[in-house]
Amino acid sequence: MSASAQPLDSLPARFETLSLARLDDVLAVEQQAYSHPWTRGNFTDAMASGYQIQLLMGDEQILGYFVAMLGVDEAHLLNLTVAPAFQRQGWAHVLLDALALWARGQGAQWLWLEVRASNLRARQIYEANGFRRVGERKRYYPAIGTEREDAVVMSRPL
Repeated sequence: MSASAQPLDSLPARFETLSLARLDDVLAVEQQAYSHPWTRGNFTDAMASGYQIQLLMGDEQILGYFVAMLGVDEAHLLNLTVAPAFQRQGWAHVLLDALALWARGQGAQWLWLEVRASNLRARQIYEANGFRRVGERKRYYPAIGTEREDAVVMSRPL
């Protein structure tokens, strides 16, 4: 049985902070997962800014990761990605639980995020984790060519 086919409860998993040694692997996942992936510069800027960047590892494979920044009484989720080979196995919920635990530990009272309006699967995952739609940002995300896509703004109390 390949690692990607292992059930959620049998794959050993751990969290680790993103290091430069893992950055190329994260970029490969990012490119596989998105039509408009984060760049090396986005990740190195986030690292330099001291943002929380946690990788969810299964053995030596990246299952997923999140990037979050602290604000006053809140944390803002900037990027949550599950590697395509590990999607639909519950890892997004594990990542969101870890995010909430970290944010609470930092004194945050709210979590905030933006998600593409067209990303219904992600919106459903966020809603299942207690996030509620609180607004939208027009033309927030890049899309095909010169087009832009709206973002749904979501939040949840901690």
